[in-house]
Amino acid sequence: MPDALDTIFKAYDVRGLYPEEIDESIARRIGNAFVRFTGASTVVVGHDMRPSSVPLSRAFIEGAVMAGADVVDIGLSSTDMVYFASGFLDSPAVQFTASHNPAQYNGIKMCRAGAAPIGEATGLLQIKEAVAADLLERAEEPGRVTQRGLLDEFATHVRSFLSDAGALRPLRVVADTANGMGGLVVPAVFEALPFELTILYPELDGTFPNHPADPIQPENLVDLRRAVIEHGADIGLAFDGDADRVFLVDDRAEPVSGSLTTAIVAHGILERTGAGETVVHNLICSKAVPEVVREMGAEPVRTRVGHSFIKQVMAETGAVFGGEHSGHYYFRDNWRADSGLIAAMVVLEQLSRSAEPLSVLRRPFERYAASGEINSTVADPHAVIDRIAAAYGDADQDRLDGLTVDCGDWWFNLRPSNTEPLLRLNLEAADAAACAARTAEVLALVRGGV
Repeated sequence: MPDALDTIFKAYDVRGLYPEEIDESIARRIGNAFVRFTGASTVVVGHDMRPSSVPLSRAFIEGAVMAGADVVDIGLSSTDMVYFASGFLDSPAVQFTASHNPAQYNGIKMCRAGAAPIGEATGLLQIKEAVAADLLERAEEPGRVTQRGLLDEFATHVRSFLSDAGALRPLRVVADTANGMGGLVVPAVFEALPFELTILYPELDGTFPNHPADPIQPENLVDLRRAVIEHGADIGLAFDGDADRVFLVDDRAEPVSGSLTTAIVAHGILERTGAGETVVHNLICSKAVPEVVREMGAEPVRTRVGHSFIKQVMAETGAVFGGEHSGHYYFRDNWRADSGLIAAMVVLEQLSRSAEPLSVLRRPFERYAASGEINSTVADPHAVIDRIAAAYGDADQDRLDGLTVDCGDWWFNLRPSNTEPLLRLNLEAADAAACAARTAEVLALVRGGV
């Protein structure tokens, strides 16, 4: 079992092929170990629409009840709805989902009470060790299971991030929920708002019959971009499979990067809170993000990539907002958890206040040209990083997460994958031509061409 667990226990969650790598037996043991680790008397369990999510979540519940915990089963839910439930009910919680991964995958995202993260450095290794011991603890008194729907409460909570819902304009919105959990939560949030909403692929179908629920890949935005033009929409929203991430498409059907969205949302949040706040951003975000934050009288804080790091730094600094290039947006008033729907509310309110379309509103935040994330397969990622660091020895460097090199008018980050012999390059420069030239330069070094 230990070798099998090494495959499915990742840095931030549990994820693998069903039933080859993750099955009911493992889910049951994880449920039992989760209760022992948290010491909780009550845990919350939710699941997405994948065919394997029901049997896996039921097995987890069996293990949790066996360990003596009561279980609040909230049924079909998005991941950000589970984080809401964890905060709202002040209980540890788990969501059965494999997010954007294909249908044959499933997994478990876990958190402590108040949506506090559980990752490799914050409990996931201890849970893994307990599962590896292959013991099921049986309490003298088993727990009880209750079903509770929280969709209405969650929708109300998301809308609470609008400062004045009465001032919203009847914008045309197209949302591509990709047969994922957005098909449940997006209509619930929007039904009380004045927007004209069109949803693509709202049917919950974990086989993803139309396209993968992975909006960071440009090919998965094709249908949304077409629909924005066909409907004359003001904005397009693309959600991933568990609906905790969102990517934007403007009124001209042009995608808006995660970095650009982070800057726009940070601006909207800081307009409301005023100066003196802190905003967290990961080190792959555009330099435009800290620039915008400082212009709003707030303090930017740079952090490693990954939700557990973002949430930890937000807790330490009291940050009002955190953003990642990958479409995760975190809010202090959401127990520091991420929510694509809350981010969408902030952007829609800014659009309502503006006389300009999103294609114009975005321009002041779009200050540099970016390469996007480019993967290279290398035999020894860490050796390559050391070689690249030496090649740019005269530039400012740090090793906060991989290698970041700042050459003044351009910069790049090179990070190793947690699970594969890959290096991930993100580079930003003053304009598209400089970005292309510098990207080719660094890639040639990474891949041994120079």
